[in-house]
Amino acid sequence: MADNDGSMMDYNEHEKTYALFITLTKYGTAIVAIILILMALFLV
Repeated sequence: MADNDGSMMDYNEHEKTYALFITLTKYGTAIVAIILILMALFLV
């Protein structure tokens, strides 16, 4: 098994990465929803 138990993990960096992931997920979902709405309006 691994020699370390995770106690050396940089929690501050982990929290920043998680916040970035959540932000990109929200914006990505919104962009996809807008694209689908525009496709429904203009292509149908």
